[in-house]
Order: sequence, then structure tokens, then C-alpha cells
Amino acid sequence: MDFPWLTTILFFPLLGAALIAGIPGSRKEAIRQSTLAVTVLHFAIALPLWWLYEPGGADFQFVERVPWVDTFGIEYHLGVDGVSVLLALFTVLLMPLAVLGSWRYVDRHVKEFHILMLVLTTGMLGVFFALDLFVFYVFWELMLVPMYFIIGIWGGERRIHAAVKFFLYTFVGGLLMLVGILALYFYHEQVTGTFSTALADLIALDVPGDLQTWLFLGFALAFAIKVPMFPFHTWLPDAHVQAPAAGSVILAAVLLKMGTYGFYRLAMPLFPEASRTFLPVIAVLAVIGILYGAMVALVQPNMKKLVAYSSVSHLGFVMLGLFALTTTAIQGSVIQMINHGISTGALFFICGMLYERRHTYEIERFGGLSATMPAFATLFMIVTLSSIGLPGLNGFIGEFLILVGTFGRYPWLAGIATIGVILAAYYMLRMFGRVMFGPVDREENREVPDLSVREWAVLLPLVALIFWIGVYPRPFLERTEPSVERFVEILEGAPTPAVAEADGAVIVAADDEPVEAGR
Repeated sequence: MDFPWLTTILFFPLLGAALIAGIPGSRKEAIRQSTLAVTVLHFAIALPLWWLYEPGGADFQFVERVPWVDTFGIEYHLGVDGVSVLLALFTVLLMPLAVLGSWRYVDRHVKEFHILMLVLTTGMLGVFFALDLFVFYVFWELMLVPMYFIIGIWGGERRIHAAVKFFLYTFVGGLLMLVGILALYFYHEQVTGTFSTALADLIALDVPGDLQTWLFLGFALAFAIKVPMFPFHTWLPDAHVQAPAAGSVILAAVLLKMGTYGFYRLAMPLFPEASRTFLPVIAVLAVIGILYGAMVALVQPNMKKLVAYSSVSHLGFVMLGLFALTTTAIQGSVIQMINHGISTGALFFICGMLYERRHTYEIERFGGLSATMPAFATLFMIVTLSSIGLPGLNGFIGEFLILVGTFGRYPWLAGIATIGVILAAYYMLRMFGRVMFGPVDREENREVPDLSVREWAVLLPLVALIFWIGVYPRPFLERTEPSVERFVEILEGAPTPAVAEADGAVIVAADDEPVEAGR
């Protein structure tokens, strides 16, 4: 298409941030309303991608490719496939909900908070859109900065500790990825005589086995920290507990998916031989993460920390599906990335709503709230059942596909992973019961107000997605299936090692014979 859809969607939040910067800081309501308007308009601009994207093929679409730093072979190169288009649209949908969710929670430095949220949006979308490794790295590091300040300024009592820990872990991982990018960059020049950071060019490289192993480990460590996988997860509970509600939502729903998406988009296709070598190792670590996260969540007295450890467990399922290397399991992983964002994002919104009323996350301080908050209890129950994978809700689809797809390759690991499903049902339902039912043994819980109109607006879109994906997942699966099939072909060594784009079409290089595939 002639219209630069991805550039428009990518940089619109920065234009909004410039607008917000011109509003006096004392006009807090005007800042909130303007930011909400920007994010809603941004969603309206991005939504046509859902219909314009053609789900029948695996080709990158809406491709934009312009030389950036010609001397070094760096290009401004954007495009989306079925996986990245879903993640990008979900990110854009989540931002107006995050603004509404922080309406009363954030009451100081309001302008700075909303500017950082908009900058963060551009960073996240850039990761999903980038088809050049240098561009990918720029946006990867860009999204780190606003989240560091969001945690460090608007977080809880130990916010500085949590922000620094988050920054150090993810920054070190990013540096390892940068080293890998540079190594690939110079190896490409050594082999071909030209410099390039284009993903298609680097995937086409026949990297020697030993070099593949070391480079895969560098990329994999960067992404494993971001997921976070066991044992690189220790930064996550601190960041979640200390972050403001909107920060926790974005962190859980989108930023953690950068790690799983990084494995899917870069680490595994760039180094297929090394990926196959490490399949069982990472699959075992994923199962350990599933069980470890679930067992630690069982004993948490803090709602936010319980949900944080549940993320470690649920994202273990995503990693297990990716490294099962079957189309069914990987499709389940992709859908579960979205499902986890919906369910866990909604849970963090719910934690924030309770905190606004009671100023605590301690489970023992609640009890019997269903009597005074029946509407809240109903939506809370739906989200809880979604998180534990009840059939008919979104969580079931992802976990079912992952376990079925994994069983064919690692039956024992799939069987052990089901224990995590059982444990999730136990700790989530127990937490829900202790908060919403039982005697009202504290005076503060007797007059807690039910959902406001603003809070309905935050939760209803997520609940609608929970039912839509749970009842009719086909529109999501048909967009991801061709991309996932090509991903599996590359990893299994089929002759489709490279995908390049030209004038909106895609050229697949197979056995050195370019074949043009129209969109």
C-alpha cells in the first residue's frame, strides 16, 4: 500500500506526547482527558489493520523499507505478519484502558507520567514492527527508559530498588543482544562483502554451528530475562509490586511478551541449528518455571505478588509451546501471549481498583466484598476463571493447544506441565474466595463502593475479548497459522531460509532461487 500505515501508527503517540507537553502541569484533568483522546484516536487509526491484513499468507505486509544509514547497511524497515499484527493491535487497545485505570491512582507529576506512557507505546510498537535488527534494538532500549521512570517515580515504597533492578537486568540482556547483532553484522560482511542489519539477510546466512551456539545463547539470555524465564525472573515480582497499577498492566500484558516475541522473531529463526540443540533444555526450564511460579504463588499473602508469580508460571507455558516446535503448540503459544495479556492485565487492573479503595494489597485485609461489590465480584470471577483456563474462556484455548502440541514431542513434560494448570486453579480460586467471600470482619470492607463508570469502561473490553477468543478463536488462529507454519519450516530445516520484501510483495529465497509471492 502507498499509505505508510506502520509509520503512522508507530509515531502517532509521540505527536500526542508533544501535545501533552504543551499543557500546563497544573491542569491535571485536561492532561488526562487529552491523553485519553490521543490513545483512543490512536486505536481508531490502528484498528483498520485487523481488516486490511490478509490472513491467507505468511508474507510480511504493510512493508516500509527506506535506507537510513546507507554506509553501514542500516535501513528503516518495518512490516508485520500474523503474529506481530495481533500483538501490536492488542498493545494499542490496552493504552486507553491503562490511562483510564490510572486516572485516580496517579495524582502527582501527571503530565510527565502520561508523556512517558505515550513514549513507551512507540517503543513497544517499534519492537513488533521492526524488520531490521538495528531498528529492533533501538526500540528495545527505548521502551526500557520510560518504564524505569514509571516504576521509579510513581511506584511504592521500594520503587527505587525495583526500578534499578528492572533496569539492570533488562539492560544487561540488551547488551548481550547487541553483541550478537554486531557479530552477525560483521559475519555478513565477511561472507557477502556487504554490510546489512536486515532480518531477511541475516536469516539467510549459513552461520557455522559453534558461532550459532554462542550467538543463540546471547540472544536467548536477553529474551529469557525479559520473559522472564526461571531462573532469570527475580526482578519481576519487585517490579510488579512496586509499579503503579497501569505500569503493572503494561509490564505484564505487553513488555513480558517482548521476550517471547524475541525468541519467535529473532533468536530461533536466526539460529535454527542451535535452537534445535537447546530445545529440550529450554523446554525443561519452561516446565520448571511453570511449577515454580505456581508453587510460590500459592503462599503469597500479597495479591499483586501472587499475580506476578502467576505470570512466571503462565509464560512458562508460552515458552514450552515455542520450543515444542510443532505448529499446534506454537499457535497456542502465540494465542497465549494475547490471552495472558488480557487476563493478567485485567487482574492487575482489579488489584489497582481494590488498592484505590483500601490502600492495601494484603489478602487478609479483605473479605466479604461480594456483598458490597456484586458487579465487581462478577467481573473478577470471569477474569479469574479466564486465568485458570476454564473452557469457553480465552485461557483454555492457548493452554489446550500448547499441551496437545507439546505432547507429541515431549509427552512427559506436557504431563508434568498440567500440574501447573491444577495449581493455578487452586491459588487463583483461593485468592478470589478470601477476597470476595466469607464474613466481613473489618469495618473498612462494609462500605466499599462498587464499580464506577470509568472502571466498567476499563474492564468490559477485556471481558469481551475473554469471551470472544474463548468461544470463537478462529479469526486469531487463521491470522497466525501461515506465519507459524513458515516459522516451523525454517526451524526444521526446510528450504525457506529467508524472507525479503519488495514493493509490498515478499520474495522467498529457497535453494538460491527467488520466487515472488504476492500478498
